[in-house]
Amino acid sequence: MKKIILGLYAFSALSITYSQAPQVSQADLDRLVTYMTGEFSSEEQAKTDSLIFHIRLWMAPIWEDRQDGYWLYVEQAAAGSEERPYRQRIYHLSIWDNETIASRVFEIPDALTFSGGWQNTAIFYVLTPNELIDRQGCTIFLKKTGEGHFHGTTPGKECLSSLRGATYATSEATIMSDRMITWDRGWNDAGELVWGSAHTGYLFLKK
Repeated sequence: MKKIILGLYAFSALSITYSQAPQVSQADLDRLVTYMTGEFSSEEQAKTDSLIFHIRLWMAPIWEDRQDGYWLYVEQAAAGSEERPYRQRIYHLSIWDNETIASRVFEIPDALTFSGGWQNTAIFYVLTPNELIDRQGCTIFLKKTGEGHFHGTTPGKECLSSLRGATYATSEATIMSDRMITWDRGWNDAGELVWGSAHTGYLFLKK
């Protein structure tokens, strides 16, 4: 329980103003990708919060011979339904400016054919970045905090969404060496929440 409280406290405490952000380097980008790579689970949080589902999350580098930043395959599934992931994406991480790392989000054509691809990333060589579907406006812009963690959000209302009556979505993330906290929400034209957690982000502990 203590670990969860500390993690959720960090989620709010690390919302630093962008004007205070330290500069980022290639070493910071390398470290961020190391933090994000691996298997994660929200099981511990789900045990103490009935509104949180037990979700499993995998991230794995792909196209490692490319020189334009890092590309990660991302897969999420409800525990017990791992063979039917509900979200599959490819993230492209690169240095955006002196203080920012951008995590661009792409959809995958025929995504289900790549289910479990985190176990065998060679299968992604049948794809090229040009074949991906750019989720424009859904980039998360990450800043480094004084603690060496990373925190970021999507900009404004630019990430369009039609899921469950939404018109736009927002994403917020705090990424640490042993956990990440993500908060994805959908909003309608009136600014009302129509999907996503209303009270807190999901705490994923690294397995």
